[in-house]
Amino acid sequence: MSLPVLPSHPAPLADTPAKTEGARRPRHDVRAAALRLAAAVVLVTNLMAGAMGGAAPAHMGAMAPHMGAALLYAAVAGGGLVVAVRGVSSAWLATAMVVVDAVLVVTLFHQHLFVPAEVFDHSLTASTLAVGFLLLAQVSLALRPGPVLLFSGLVLAGWLALLGAMSFFSMRTLGTSSHDWRILYLEFALAAAFGFAALVSYLLTRDHNALLAEAIENERRRGNLARFFSPDMVSRLQADPKTLAMARRQAAVMFVDLRGFTGLSEMQEPETLAKLLGEYRAIVTGKVFAHGGTVDKFIGDGVMAVFGHIRANGHDCERAVRCGLEIVDALRAWRADRARRGEPSPAAGVGLHFGEVYGGVLHSGCHDEFTVFGDAVNVAERLEKLCKPLGAAFVASEAVLAAAGPLSKTDWRWREATELAGRGATLKVAFVPLASESPAV
Repeated sequence: MSLPVLPSHPAPLADTPAKTEGARRPRHDVRAAALRLAAAVVLVTNLMAGAMGGAAPAHMGAMAPHMGAALLYAAVAGGGLVVAVRGVSSAWLATAMVVVDAVLVVTLFHQHLFVPAEVFDHSLTASTLAVGFLLLAQVSLALRPGPVLLFSGLVLAGWLALLGAMSFFSMRTLGTSSHDWRILYLEFALAAAFGFAALVSYLLTRDHNALLAEAIENERRRGNLARFFSPDMVSRLQADPKTLAMARRQAAVMFVDLRGFTGLSEMQEPETLAKLLGEYRAIVTGKVFAHGGTVDKFIGDGVMAVFGHIRANGHDCERAVRCGLEIVDALRAWRADRARRGEPSPAAGVGLHFGEVYGGVLHSGCHDEFTVFGDAVNVAERLEKLCKPLGAAFVASEAVLAAAGPLSKTDWRWREATELAGRGATLKVAFVPLASESPAV
């Protein structure tokens, strides 16, 4: 069993941008519908204010169709809010509403450009243009560049087309010399202002999505690493990812395993086993992280930890031995507590060795994994297997204890020329008996 840290093709996670957007969409739809209704109210209010303020006589005739269209749009916006509140959400419906918004801005806000008048004023344009910016802001709040481009593109295309048509028909009717080009310049200035606002909105939403995707990916990687590294080591790895490169190092390797778990699993309910394993892993990983170690992998009821990889500091063996002794004490207290509760309380064994390992991210096509392997790993695993025949809670090699230096008041029992399964050479080991107390060191 191994940890995929840098998958080439990661599977979709609950916190990927696509699924995050899917989770946010109902809330965004309600907000968008509410803002669309607010824009309709602003439009109607502005039109009424224009009428009460005394618009140009030629434009008063255009006020009625403006007001009718605004009220119709308000009704559509209200219906959209009801649909959104009821949770009816779909991408095509959101896109259709964006198109409706754009068509409203083009046809309603600028139909007065064709109203004949000797002196053109902007009583309608000035009072309703703010709604176009409000709808642009509403579209931008969805934080998706596509709808911003769609809305602003339709508005600008329709706006410029109407300006061109107005100029053409005005020149044919009034003649080139009588045409007031100041009207065209003013309208183009307004269109340019809207286009600039649309560009800013698009860039902001695009950059936001890029930053969000990067932040989610970084958090996914951090969460993945945090399962196996201490918080301090996770920060270091994020600051210098090259540290994960495959390399040869001297490290202390630890194996922790529950005794008789296979037989126990045949008699217990899955929920009971899950609770037992959860408590056991929390104890072991907590101690490993507290001593600056790395959890390389979980293998069923087994835990493999490494000290000195990714970085060695000269005290790795000492930290590993102290960690092993604390794990023994912590698991002994855990067993006693479970026994008092009448719950299964299997014993555990710890094996520890120091030697050369190869470690880092191993690239293998579509699946990359962080792993440690080598002779030291094999020896540490076999030392853990010695716990049962020796009646020991903790078995450590002479190499790791020599590198750790003197540790006070530890009840070590030594055994010369110990044979390990699958190995021809013997090894001198020390162990802590299962029933023995291991004082704090």
